[in-house]
Amino acid sequence: MVSRTVNGKLTGFTFVEVMVVLAIVALLLTIALPRYFSGLDRAKEAILHQDLMIMRDAIDHYHADKGYYPYSLDALVAEKYLRDIPADPITEQKDSWIIVPLPDYSIGVYDIQSGAEGMSSDGSSYYSDW
Repeated sequence: MVSRTVNGKLTGFTFVEVMVVLAIVALLLTIALPRYFSGLDRAKEAILHQDLMIMRDAIDHYHADKGYYPYSLDALVAEKYLRDIPADPITEQKDSWIIVPLPDYSIGVYDIQSGAEGMSSDGSSYYSDW
């Protein structure tokens, strides 16, 4: 803390004043930070829902156009049904997606799920069940 003189008097903040301000800032942070991080989690879940919807729509369009399901997610990118395989927002990795095979277990991408572990923020379901 820098003290300066005004009209011959030293001015500045006392230790108690600084401690009161720091206590108020700490109190505000304890209120704001949990809301911030829960907001981030909800945003990641919204992005996961949107990414799953877009990739499932691309799989359906591929099947409607070609008459068979793609062999991999890379086929969707190669055929321009997707620009790129998005990263799973929960795991933050592109290779964590779980490929659901065709019901008769033949080769092809029938559906896709998140490879993230854990439950949604509202506790209603696991990420891998979306």
